[in-house]
Amino acid sequence: MPTNPVMITRARAQAQTPAWQQAWSGALRDPQQLLHRLGLDPALAAGATEAHGLFRLRVPESYLARMRPGDPRDPLLLQVLPQAAEALEQPGFVSDPVDDAAAMAAPGLLHKYRGRVLLIATGACAIHCRYCFRREFPYGGAGALHDWEPALDYIRGQRDVTEVILSGGDPLALGDHRLAELLQRLERIPHLRRLRIHTRLPVVLPERVDDGLLSWLGHGRLQQVLVLHANHPREFDPPADLALARLRASGVTLLNQSVLLAGVNDDLETLCALQERAFAAGILPYYLHLLDRVRGAAHFEVPESRARQLHAGLASRLPGYLVPRLVREVPGAAGKVPLGP
Repeated sequence: MPTNPVMITRARAQAQTPAWQQAWSGALRDPQQLLHRLGLDPALAAGATEAHGLFRLRVPESYLARMRPGDPRDPLLLQVLPQAAEALEQPGFVSDPVDDAAAMAAPGLLHKYRGRVLLIATGACAIHCRYCFRREFPYGGAGALHDWEPALDYIRGQRDVTEVILSGGDPLALGDHRLAELLQRLERIPHLRRLRIHTRLPVVLPERVDDGLLSWLGHGRLQQVLVLHANHPREFDPPADLALARLRASGVTLLNQSVLLAGVNDDLETLCALQERAFAAGILPYYLHLLDRVRGAAHFEVPESRARQLHAGLASRLPGYLVPRLVREVPGAAGKVPLGP
């Protein structure tokens, strides 16, 4: 029987594509399809479609599987479902709430705080969170996405910089060959000590933690820290736990930062459960952020007085090592601004 060359070509291409990239390419991108899959009221589609035009929907199947069908207030759904409220202009909510543009020291490189710089490695994410403070960031003009040399030149000239933070987008959206190359180039800069990677992928797309990632992550002379981003205890499931266990075994330090979000995690029981669940997965709490006031996210804002109250509740119920620091980012400040009781 003759062989179909087209089928062979497709089969080889699929075999050469990592499973995580296949899963990512299959993410939902249609608000109406998301509502249909969860058995939700089709009347929600009008507002969702309008907001989708402002900031595109993207939800991996693995994350969708953790949502409760038929529940329009599901805390995981609320983080990703476009809503009509995003189109409303609200005073104080702007396109660049943390003043990234003013901190651009080289194309794609932000230098806000002493001793560390942030490299925007990519504009891509596996999931589009509706409260993202970079939802309007001009990634096309960032410059470092295809050529890191100007950013690396800047780092070489700043001998007091000891830590590079990879951000985006999500840096783990890049392929392993590209990331390994960047790690090697950073390791040649003698005054660097640490590499910090801010990522949501191991939680929302556990397939990303594969042999390819672990072939370079956890290796080399730089201490490596992964700052994960989970906002609700139900974001952890067995596949995510397995991915996090593999990361721990690589020797990488795991921290978690969350954003305080109205309707998602702005109650004490949920916040306590989040810290306990993250620690059970081997992750230490790091930051609990007040919302960055980006345009389109006003409906997520929790008043500062309520945030302080919740944080005091965490401190009264959990051991100190499970209490994240309550912070907000203030443009021009020397670091994240802690908010005490």
